[in-house]
Amino acid sequence: MFRRRSDEAPSSATALAEQDAAPQSRDPQAKKGRPTPKRSEAEASRRTRVTVPKDRKEAAKQSRERLRAEREKQREALLNGDERALPARDKGPVRKFARDYMDSRWSVAEFFLPFAVVILVLSVLRVGTLQLLSTLLFLIFLILVVVDFVRLGLGLRRALNNRFPNENSRGAVMYGLMRNLQLRRLRLPKPQVKRGEHP
Repeated sequence: MFRRRSDEAPSSATALAEQDAAPQSRDPQAKKGRPTPKRSEAEASRRTRVTVPKDRKEAAKQSRERLRAEREKQREALLNGDERALPARDKGPVRKFARDYMDSRWSVAEFFLPFAVVILVLSVLRVGTLQLLSTLLFLIFLILVVVDFVRLGLGLRRALNNRFPNENSRGAVMYGLMRNLQLRRLRLPKPQVKRGEHP
């Protein structure tokens, strides 16, 4: 009987020492700071948890699959306009506003590529008048694009300063102008506003 107590004493002492060494758990009355996940969500996350690969080949395969899944998710987000899964360069309210600002306006620059193809065809033809005309038209169109860029760039900068005075809008104007060079139907993320529908 006495022997049993003496045997239990060291074990209880070590248990107390381990408790002291362990980090203090949070107060049971305090909030967690996040909602408790549903059982189905917890089970799904356990099921999809990445297992540690056994060799380098398996690790590379898992990495490729993960990257492919991320790219697919980003592609769908670009098509649907889902803000949560967009690439880093397209995320945020500033970039969204820049996209909407450009998509809601007509511009000369968006017709640059089709016009360049027409000019190229005219310049290839071995007719001196047509070649001269193509060069003249290209110069006129280039001047119009530059003027249009200045107009839209200044307007976007002013609108960003009014809408987001305390946020970093660095690079947003160039982002909007580069988007403007593409035909509307080819833009990614897809336009979310109609022409004339100002954001």
